[in-house]
Amino acid sequence: MESDDDANKRYPIGQTPPEKEFSYVPKSYEISTSSRPSLNPEITNVVVIDLAGLNDPDQRPNIVKNIGNVCRESGFFQIINHGISQKVLDDALGTAFGFFNLPTTEKTRYMSNDVHKPVRYGTSLKDGVDKTQFWRIFLKHYAHPLNDWIQQWPDKPSDYRDKMGDYAMKARHLALELMRAITESLGIGPKYLENKMEDGMQVMAVNCYPKCPEPHLALGLPPHSDYSCITIVHHSLCGLEIMDASDGTWRLVPELHGALQVHVGDHVEVLSNGLYKSIVHRVTLNNDKTRVSIASLHSMGMDEKMAPAEELITDEHPTKYKESSFRDFLNFLTRNDISEGKSFIQSLKIN
Repeated sequence: MESDDDANKRYPIGQTPPEKEFSYVPKSYEISTSSRPSLNPEITNVVVIDLAGLNDPDQRPNIVKNIGNVCRESGFFQIINHGISQKVLDDALGTAFGFFNLPTTEKTRYMSNDVHKPVRYGTSLKDGVDKTQFWRIFLKHYAHPLNDWIQQWPDKPSDYRDKMGDYAMKARHLALELMRAITESLGIGPKYLENKMEDGMQVMAVNCYPKCPEPHLALGLPPHSDYSCITIVHHSLCGLEIMDASDGTWRLVPELHGALQVHVGDHVEVLSNGLYKSIVHRVTLNNDKTRVSIASLHSMGMDEKMAPAEELITDEHPTKYKESSFRDFLNFLTRNDISEGKSFIQSLKIN
């Protein structure tokens, strides 16, 4: 077995594990003993919300109330009857697998550590920069307006742009519907952010977590919350864990075929002035199968500042967060190593 130094010399950035198959976890991927995942995690009870009646005036109030409750309690839920067909979901995952199965030389055409790039491929978080590396390879690309960006997306597999583009458009429509429900549940109305979200950002984070020989030693992604307003996630198998804020326990999200996962992001926590919480989550690994996930992150425009809604600020509940934009998050990511616990939402809190 080669040493870690030999491995680092032998495999340049983009060809380090997990891009190359290893029979062990190199030292640079090992996380601290206290942060290691359980091989037999507890399963969490996830709220499942049926969106079938969201546009029915008689059913909508109850669905909106349920969305508000889960945003307040955990910031994470699964949705069914969301309007995206199983074929569209399967096609998006299939073409994502196809991309990650391409030769490394084809994928590294898009490689960059510049988090401001609209299309980039990488491994871990920041290749060769962060102290701890993570067992992930990824492709991130902007997706709205789709016609502005799709020609910069990978042209291989040949169906990638078509199938991922179809899913991206449908995920965005769903995200706008969910944001209307979230602002309505806050009592500030369904149109509160409508125009800003219509003109906002959509980033597709297409993640691959290859099978790992020692999944108890590494993570696919460290604990974090998403900068976005909301994130919609579609994946091939279990691996996402969410943290119970009451006791810090990590619990695995169960599989529910055809459902999509919804993460409340930092900017909804800011908008709600802390009434709603962005969900802290991490990704664990599998020693038998590769997991692929497609995260569609939705926020306002690059330089549009999110601040607490004035309607939610009172003498009893003064302003708790500084305003920030998507660009502010990218600048934070450039300057900080989130694998060491640096958190964007914590940087926004007013003590």
